[in-house]
Amino acid sequence: MKRLLELNLTLQNELMTTVRLTTGGVCSCFGLTLDESEDCKLCVTEALLLLTRNGFQTARVVFCEEEGLQVILKGELREGARENSVEEDISCALLEALVENLSIERDGEGVCAVSFRFGS
Repeated sequence: MKRLLELNLTLQNELMTTVRLTTGGVCSCFGLTLDESEDCKLCVTEALLLLTRNGFQTARVVFCEEEGLQVILKGELREGARENSVEEDISCALLEALVENLSIERDGEGVCAVSFRFGS
């Protein structure tokens, strides 16, 4: 697995645009189609929202080259309470619809990591 880029960030709404733009740049450099890039950006955003809803304050986003572009998102600092909401179900359903190789990792408190692959 070849790491292309790693981001450590505070999960704030103001940073979501920065992460989306960064994701788009990585997708472009990797040669993904426009549709794949848009889907990837949407998946990254939804995964970060899932981590936020599960009480995480910070997260790590890793872009790797492994049978395509693999994106790994892990919650780092959990300080808040888990929010039980229908939005979590919608985010999971959206992720499942957009990628075939989705992995959602859970611990005793909820979702703690999400990974998926594009362009394989």
